[in-house]
Amino acid sequence: MADVVLTVQDLSVRFGRGDAESTAVDRVSFQVERGQTLGIVGESGSGKSVTCLAVMGLISAPGQVTGGRIEFMARPESDPINLLELSAQEMQGVRGAQIGMVFQEPMSSLNPVYTCGFQIIEALRQHQSLSMAAARRQAIALLQDVQLIPRDDVLSEQYIREWQQENGGSSPSPEQLQHGINDTKRAFLDRYPHQLSGGQIQRVMIAMAMATQPALLLADEPTTALDVTVQATILRLLSDLQKKYQLSLIFVTHDLGIIAELADRVAVMYQGAIVESGSVSQIFREPRHPYTRGLLACRPRLDQRLKILPTVADFLDAAASPPSVEEVSEDDQQERLAQLQRRSPLVEVEHLRVLYPVRSAWGQPKRYVAAVNDVSFHIYPGETLGLVGESGCGKTTLGRAVLQLIPSSGGQVRFQGERITGLSRQQLRQFRQKMQIIFQDPYSSLNPRLTIGEAVMEPLRIHQPKTPKQQHIQRVEYLLERVGLDPKILRRYPHEFSGGQRQRLCIARALALQPQLIVCDESVSALDVSVQAQVLNLLKELQAEFNLTYLFISHDLSVVKFMGDRIMVMYAGKIEELAAAEELYRHPQADYTKKLIAAIPAGIPTQVL
Repeated sequence: MADVVLTVQDLSVRFGRGDAESTAVDRVSFQVERGQTLGIVGESGSGKSVTCLAVMGLISAPGQVTGGRIEFMARPESDPINLLELSAQEMQGVRGAQIGMVFQEPMSSLNPVYTCGFQIIEALRQHQSLSMAAARRQAIALLQDVQLIPRDDVLSEQYIREWQQENGGSSPSPEQLQHGINDTKRAFLDRYPHQLSGGQIQRVMIAMAMATQPALLLADEPTTALDVTVQATILRLLSDLQKKYQLSLIFVTHDLGIIAELADRVAVMYQGAIVESGSVSQIFREPRHPYTRGLLACRPRLDQRLKILPTVADFLDAAASPPSVEEVSEDDQQERLAQLQRRSPLVEVEHLRVLYPVRSAWGQPKRYVAAVNDVSFHIYPGETLGLVGESGCGKTTLGRAVLQLIPSSGGQVRFQGERITGLSRQQLRQFRQKMQIIFQDPYSSLNPRLTIGEAVMEPLRIHQPKTPKQQHIQRVEYLLERVGLDPKILRRYPHEFSGGQRQRLCIARALALQPQLIVCDESVSALDVSVQAQVLNLLKELQAEFNLTYLFISHDLSVVKFMGDRIMVMYAGKIEELAAAEELYRHPQADYTKKLIAAIPAGIPTQVL
């Protein structure tokens, strides 16, 4: 008989009361064996996170668990306990000590006013009788486990090398060396969450979750907004920790590519229920439920290029036949690119540099880091130029420098042949109508105090103040309808919409002034794959209708390949490679490009429909 760690039977969770009551989880059942990874996959709102919160005992009013059992067995020899029958104090002894959780948004999971080291030490001392010094040593060991602090031998080599550079080639004494290593470890413990990248913060959260070596770890969308290289690092880390500690893992995501690489079994959730479950090979090679087939089909694939992406709705419509996929041939791609390049460039970027002042980790005098370092490229009218690279490589800085939202430190940007670098704010204003941006996070892109109508109309009021308000309203209604939203929503507020709907609102606002160039800065990275497919299709339709030119920024090469005519790969502020989309994928020249391609989850079989 299999050694089962967790058994969930007929779990139901509801929110609200009376007429406003809704079912978030409806009679969900599954098991997790010791050392096994269960992948729970589905869109936002499907009940994945609520299921995990119920296991952790974190459902709070107005939510309530209305039925079912959650049996947990921390060790093979222990008796199973029903977590739903434990008191709050008893559950506090299980939570964190025997069941750990890594939440989706690491920045909101850590307290910004305390250092990372303090928060890890606090978690250790909460569940173990440790002195401050012992907890500090264990915190450092955990951070070395998650590869945030290098091993002592690596730190030693690094410190000796930097010492020699600063002291004319002489080596430090053993005491100085040990002091330097300890200083480096303390320096990381003393960092605050805002001083770390998204991938680093997520590793801090994993270290905290693993502090007491729990029997079960729940990972709720831990790689959603991370670039593919950092994502690959996190997945590899979780796999290594699982083997080291014989850990059982529930991995929640909307990305079936990740599930294919990491999980042993898969449960597909839709509208609060598990609609399909089985082994990874069974789910991916012979998906039975239309929702599963839709999730598999709507993610852009690297092995083919489609004109439009299938969506989940195409598969859930029982009256319709399965959608046909129309592939774009390589000859068609080459012909389109040739036609685009016969025209004069819309945007010309030459030797662009953006410098930021920083202070080095070892306390050296202030220096400058080139976020964008001698970058040159052209964008042709009607073209989509994809810009791909990992977090921190300079993609967003480059996109904003092209629009002159941040000042450049050197080089020039020309728009329709006119130089826009170095212009005053007043001089730049005439170009603002022709250049727009769609930001990554639709939640923070809209002012929560403005209605939808006011938010979309704002650019019109600023740039066309003499136009009658009724014409502005008509323009807003047309744009909302064009991006697939009901014009009647004008008086509603942003919090009343889902992430995908908000991103459509941001697209409508970007189109308000009929721009020629739109910078899409990670505009689909925070969306479910099914909503992402809808937004990508919409961007392509709008490009054809309005002859738009896109600088499409993303860390996801498969998305960039679907959208882009050409792809530009960026690393450490420089352009590593620029080529036609198909050529770059099939014959990458730069080592970093090869690394990006290798980091993409490749577990989904090529034939799944």
